[in-house]
Amino acid sequence: MIPKPPPRDGALGFLYLPPFRVQGYSVAGEATTINIPEMDVCFDMGFSPRSALAAKFCAISHGHMDHIGGLAYWCSQRNFQGMGPGTLVCDARIESDVRGMMTGFQNLERQKTPYELIALEHEQEIQLKNNIMLRAFHTEHTAPSMGYVIVEKRTKLKEHLQGLPQEKLREMKMRGEDIVNHLEVPLLAYTGDTLPGAHLLRDDVRKAQVIVSECTFFEPDHTERAKIGMHMHVNDLVEWLKVAECEHMVIVHISRRTHLGQARKQLNQLAGKELASKVHFLMDHRTNRARYDEQAEEARLLEEELSNRD
Repeated sequence: MIPKPPPRDGALGFLYLPPFRVQGYSVAGEATTINIPEMDVCFDMGFSPRSALAAKFCAISHGHMDHIGGLAYWCSQRNFQGMGPGTLVCDARIESDVRGMMTGFQNLERQKTPYELIALEHEQEIQLKNNIMLRAFHTEHTAPSMGYVIVEKRTKLKEHLQGLPQEKLREMKMRGEDIVNHLEVPLLAYTGDTLPGAHLLRDDVRKAQVIVSECTFFEPDHTERAKIGMHMHVNDLVEWLKVAECEHMVIVHISRRTHLGQARKQLNQLAGKELASKVHFLMDHRTNRARYDEQAEEARLLEEELSNRD
């Protein structure tokens, strides 16, 4: 009898949540890499799929191996492909450890892989694109941990000044008068591995258009395991859903022991179908593919309709 062929590596999960693509891989204890191509950023790098190389930034939530195992390889491959140095973003509390890990790989390879490292404190920000900032905030896990929010900063002319001539507005601005209101729009939040807590109730997290959240445990008798490992349980997720104002919530980091169909059924029972309908499981390939096919068909019909009007 000949041996069986090796099992295939898991496919990347993919969701189109306009205007964002959320793609990557996430299984608890194995690897988590979440790529948001429109923002040029990956969250964590448990391993480095080819599609992640185009991201200019990698924001690390914490130092567990399933979240940073592919970090050095990602930097090395970006350099090998001529894509320029990758920029690593991490919690300031683990900056020296990340540098030490990268130095260890450089010493092993006997070559210097270029990279940039930005260490952030709680509430600090860096710029991803024009008017688009990445903000860090502390979370609660078994190691120092950080979540992130992508925030768009906008300005809007103050209401009582609307309708004034441009010359008048320029004159007021030259005099140093503040003529605009400064607005923040939270676009996407990534929690990393964390216990539930006040950090999930922040306005910039709770009101983000898309939230990417871990929920590792779904079994009813695993609530204590979730607390010990400082992870989210489906019961915590349901309570959070009641106050979250996101359009979509993407669940990652589910344990391999959990059957996704059963997880969806349990979520529907606990949260109700209406509330649960905004939740997507990144690794539920069949459901996500069917959803994407519907989106593609809707786009095709719309394009056909517009073409017929012309």
